[in-house]
Amino acid sequence: MLDPASSLHRAFTLLRLLGEGGPGGLRLTGLAEAAGLPRPTAHRLLRSMAAEGFVQFDPRSKRYALGLDLFLLAARAGSPQGLREIARPALLRLTASLGETLFLLVHNGYDAVCIDRSAGPLPIRSFTGDIGGRVPLGVGQGSVAILAFLPPGEQDEVIRHNLPRMQQIGLFDEASVRTELIRVRGEGHAGGATGLIPGMAGLGVPILDREGRAVAALSVGSIEERLTPARRAVIAQMLKQEAAAIAARLNPFDPVLRRAGAAMEPAPQPAGTGPRGR
Repeated sequence: MLDPASSLHRAFTLLRLLGEGGPGGLRLTGLAEAAGLPRPTAHRLLRSMAAEGFVQFDPRSKRYALGLDLFLLAARAGSPQGLREIARPALLRLTASLGETLFLLVHNGYDAVCIDRSAGPLPIRSFTGDIGGRVPLGVGQGSVAILAFLPPGEQDEVIRHNLPRMQQIGLFDEASVRTELIRVRGEGHAGGATGLIPGMAGLGVPILDREGRAVAALSVGSIEERLTPARRAVIAQMLKQEAAAIAARLNPFDPVLRRAGAAMEPAPQPAGTGPRGR
């Protein structure tokens, strides 16, 4: 056991407090008090960990939070596989069973990005296209499934930002979008033909983290004639089972998942500027 007075024990105590403190971070005074440390001691340890990348400091809010290097290190523990490696067998199984093209989408800010696909025998057109393709959240079944399972505040922000983008490709108004999201959340999947790409149809289910927040989605791309109501129900159940199995193996420190909200964060401002300069 570590000596409670050792610097290593004290550093671990601060890291645990930061881990429990939420994404907003904690101020030095509160950290020192919670850890039972003198303020100068806590400050010295935090600065040392910040220099190693294990802690980050926001000079504007004066708050400390866990650093990216700590997450990257933790990503090597537990499950060494990332989302794409975990989901790849499911894509292949579903394509073999259904004879359809499968997509794996990940939430990235206001968009969903295709990070893997398994092609079926039929030629399919989709908004994301091939691996690396990007689509606004709310466009296409996979991205709709993600949007429907985001927290209300984040969902509102995405709709506000993406509604003009949706309208450019044929989606009509905010009420229609929100009505669809309520339906998808109730049924657990987004499905059916949208009419946005003539002749094409699809179905998508979210992949949820431990808090029930969508971080990714599995989706099927097909043609309208093949997605009959009866077949759609069977496919939805198969996708949900695979998505649940993937979710159970997710590594919360996977860098792919940690980037989900990155594109929604304010861009860094040049030195000497701030809210008053806007």
